[in-house]
Formats: sequence, C-alpha cells, structure tokens
Amino acid sequence: MTARRQPPLLLRPFVAVVAGIGAGGVSIAESIGAMAITTASILRAMVPPRFDSHETWRSLYKVGVKSYPIVVLTALFTGAIMVIQSGPYVLKTGATGLLGWGAGYAVLAEVGPVLIGLMFSGRVGANNTAELGTMRVTEQIDALRALAIDPIGYLVVPRFVAMMVMLLLLTVLGDLFALIGGALTSEFILGIDWRVFFQGVLEGHLLDEFFVGLIKAIGFGASISVVSCTYGLGVRGGAAGVGRAVNASVVTSAIGIFVIDYAITWLAARYPGFGLG
Repeated sequence: MTARRQPPLLLRPFVAVVAGIGAGGVSIAESIGAMAITTASILRAMVPPRFDSHETWRSLYKVGVKSYPIVVLTALFTGAIMVIQSGPYVLKTGATGLLGWGAGYAVLAEVGPVLIGLMFSGRVGANNTAELGTMRVTEQIDALRALAIDPIGYLVVPRFVAMMVMLLLLTVLGDLFALIGGALTSEFILGIDWRVFFQGVLEGHLLDEFFVGLIKAIGFGASISVVSCTYGLGVRGGAAGVGRAVNASVVTSAIGIFVIDYAITWLAARYPGFGLG
C-alpha cells in the first residue's frame, strides 16, 4: 500500500484548517439531509394519517400539560422585564399610555414566542432526543420494525403533531401571562395603574403581532420536533452517543428557532398582511 504523502511542514496548519472546515461542512450537510428525510417521512405518514392516536394523546399531555408551569413562570418574568426596561423612559416623558403598547408589541411578536420556544426546546426537545436515542441504542426501534410497526408513524408523527399544537397553545398562554406580569409590574413597581397598561395594549391594535407570534410558534414546534427526532433516531455509540445527540439537538433547535424567527419577521415586515390580523 502506498504511504500517504504529507504536505510540506509550512502548509500543514493551513491544510488542517481547510480540512476542519470541510469536515464541518460535510457534517452540516449530513444533518440537513437527515432532517429533510425525517420531514419527508413525517409528511408521507400523515397523508393519509397513519399514526397512533393513543401515543398522540400521551405526547400532548407530556409535552404540553407538563410544560405549562415553566412557561407561565417564564412569561410572567418576560412581561415584567419588558416593563422595567421601558419604565424609566415612560416615566421621564410622561407617555404612560405607550407602556402597554411597547411591552405588548415586544412580547406578542418577538420575545414571547422566542423565549417560550427556547424553553420548550430545552425541556421537551432534549427529552425527546434522549428518549428516542435510548430506544435506538437498546434496539427497541429495531424491535418495532420486526413487529411490522412503522417507527415514524408510531413514535415520530405523534411527537411532531403534539409539539406543534402544544407550543401554539403554550404561546397563547405565555402571551396572556406576560401581559399580566407587565401589568402587575406597572402597578406595583412603576406606580402606573394596570388599567392604563391594558388600555395601551388594546389601543395599540396588536392583532397582527399576535398572529405573527402564533405563526412563529407553529414553525418553532415543527423545527424542534424534526430536529429532536432526527438526532434521537440517529444515535450511535451507546450512552455517550445519547449525550452527544441531546447536546447537538438543543444547539441545532436554538439555531433553527432564530432562523425561522428571522424568516417570519422578514416576511411580516415585507408583506403587512402576512399576520392575517
């Protein structure tokens, strides 16, 4: 066998950098391809619907009902922070009527859906990757195939549906409690009547921003489910592989959230009727 020729000594650092960039590019391409295959498999299993209803209800409870306490807590502090940040300027200028509009605009269109999506990714997405990854390394996925049960229809599609539906509902719940948190902070910390806060929200005509936030929530839910299922089903290397998959899933889900957020925000800014409000 011919020995592998080494590059000149001075060029080795450059070659190592190029090789690292190439390896990273190949890894990214493989991940995108795997997620595209997972998405296609999910869509194929949903037309016509071929997924387990009992598993779907279990997933709805697991990813939604068990997530609402942390979502409510996150939303309360999010609304409070928005009011505290803008409070000094409002008090300085006396434009108290703008407090509700400013906090409501930021929460409904941007901060609320993104923060709730990130919390959802860290709790639900990571758990989903770990669960599917454990099933993969313990050969439970192979056992389902041996029993002629499609793992996509039985395990993945219910999670996909549950994450989209429940993240949408959790975003609605989070928006409500974020506004409540902002109103309470306005009343007890800034000394501005809570009714003035909600009057500013209502007069701001924020229905478009609310619908844009809901569209983002649906996109985030789909992205988190596809990413977490892809990494979970692709686990290799036992327990260590599960840990690597969970880490990669959380990071990739966060990147996906920001990319989708940018795309939908751009569309909403370019096409004013995009929010359907």
